[in-house]
Amino acid sequence: MNKEHQLVVDTEGFKLDGRPFRIIAGAIHYFRVPRAYWRDRLLKLKACGFNTVETYMAWNAHQPQPDVFDESDMLDFVSFLQLAQSLGLWAIVRPGPYICSEWDMGGLPWWLLRDDDIQLRCMNESYLKAVDRWFDWVVVRLAPLQSNRGGPLLMIQVENEYGSYGDDQVYLHYLADGLLRRGIEVPLFTSDGATDFMLTGGTLTGILKTANFGSKATEQFAKLREHQPEGPLMCTEFWNGWFDHWGEKHHTRDPQDAAQTLEDILAAGGSLSAYMFHGGSNFGFMNGANFTDTYQPTVNSYDDDAPLDERGDLTPKYHLFRSVIARHAPVPDVDLPPAIPPASYGELVFCESADLLDNLDALTRPIEMTVPLPMEKLGQGHGFILYRTSVRGPREKLPLRFSQLCDRAHIYANGELLGIQYRNDAADAVELAIPAEGLQLDILVENMGHINYGPRLAERKGAVGGICLGQTFVYHWQACPLPLSDLSAVQFQDGIQPFTGRPQFLRTYLEIAGNPADTFIKLPDFCKGVIFVNGRVLSRYWSIGPQRSVWLPAPFLQNGKNEIIVLELDGRESHTILLDDQMAIG
Repeated sequence: MNKEHQLVVDTEGFKLDGRPFRIIAGAIHYFRVPRAYWRDRLLKLKACGFNTVETYMAWNAHQPQPDVFDESDMLDFVSFLQLAQSLGLWAIVRPGPYICSEWDMGGLPWWLLRDDDIQLRCMNESYLKAVDRWFDWVVVRLAPLQSNRGGPLLMIQVENEYGSYGDDQVYLHYLADGLLRRGIEVPLFTSDGATDFMLTGGTLTGILKTANFGSKATEQFAKLREHQPEGPLMCTEFWNGWFDHWGEKHHTRDPQDAAQTLEDILAAGGSLSAYMFHGGSNFGFMNGANFTDTYQPTVNSYDDDAPLDERGDLTPKYHLFRSVIARHAPVPDVDLPPAIPPASYGELVFCESADLLDNLDALTRPIEMTVPLPMEKLGQGHGFILYRTSVRGPREKLPLRFSQLCDRAHIYANGELLGIQYRNDAADAVELAIPAEGLQLDILVENMGHINYGPRLAERKGAVGGICLGQTFVYHWQACPLPLSDLSAVQFQDGIQPFTGRPQFLRTYLEIAGNPADTFIKLPDFCKGVIFVNGRVLSRYWSIGPQRSVWLPAPFLQNGKNEIIVLELDGRESHTILLDDQMAIG
């Protein structure tokens, strides 16, 4: 697959080099999978009968700051696509700028929110200027990988599910034209839910329309046909599983039911991409969130009940999908890669501790302001932010109220915990009286994930719009950004101090002799917090589930000494951690 190939969107279907061609793709997001495992996942995709890998591109991961672009390690998408080609797979790329994907802010960079006047996903000058910079950087890297230039890329998507967000056709044309004038020559396409309002708002004349759905393929394709009477039928996101929010029951789908819908799609002559074939993980602080009646943050695991589970193991769904595909297309004789067994490293005891509030000087520098500002306005996209002020007294007991809290706050008076306020709480969690001498008020706010879908996409994090004591605004604050991307300056002490309601770092070390193996971190006696391994923000954890283990891939570990730090926010019953060989979710 090194020569030039041309995919054509014909009135009767796809044609590749003049011959009928069916796209049978599976979604694997390179930025959710350790680079060392790309080959394993792609080989399993091919062995299952898929001929194409499909991936989003996470703009915010590649451009973490306006003047910084990153294509290192897990973000080296060119190498990912070249590897897919070397294994005999085609590729479909969905470069956004918006991707949804249960990913922080739907892939849009947090730094867009520093601009008060910005409007996302429309013909807004500030937004389009940033999009143009992204396209300038990414398209020059994608263009040589197009199939008509000898690469694996068959198609490229314009935006993503735009019909469920807006109806700015000028904006969609702007994006499509921007791809074309930068050198994209393979077919463009859009993907939307199979409803009239989504297919009306998110599609463009002359560009292939595709649908996203998880069941009722005949009905969904019939709706697509109403909007596109001829041409290929394609389900760009065949939802064979689903994602989880914190506090929900783990989503599963009966493998037989998913396999039957796959059969229905293929029997109808449709092309597809299985979303997800392998989900991997939302490492670090990159999980997204939804908002319907309440805020719904997504867990770090992106297992998605997919044919390959979070760690890449085959599930019953994998084998059923292979059997279905084999009835409709040739399945290559590919040897599955050797198994990657996980390890149970057992129980470790934390040996050092540090109080977060006592380490503010080591972690941050305060910023003076009259009214609390959201973290994005202070140059921060993820993690925590602490607001501090001195409140004069005396004042009778009054409720502490946030104009808008995004998302969860620990509230302290003179260093002692008064309560925890979550944005979903029905009532104010804290009332306080101010003594005559006054007191120091600290509010530690956790950003639990930018919203990735719907009209609240531009929501900022932290204390937004002010903080009141009773009906009175409190003015003159210090804000202390705490992205927690570097904990090297934290002053740990030997031994474990009791938990007193103040956020506490705990540290231990894992000694590995020889090559590391995958493992799962479990903290059954802890409540809520963040795990850091070898300087990397690995994952959140929360006892409300459904995620009850955190996948720690072998590539994140090293032979010898490995540092593990936990930031516990709410309390704990022990100071031990378990490294197990079994995933726990549900």
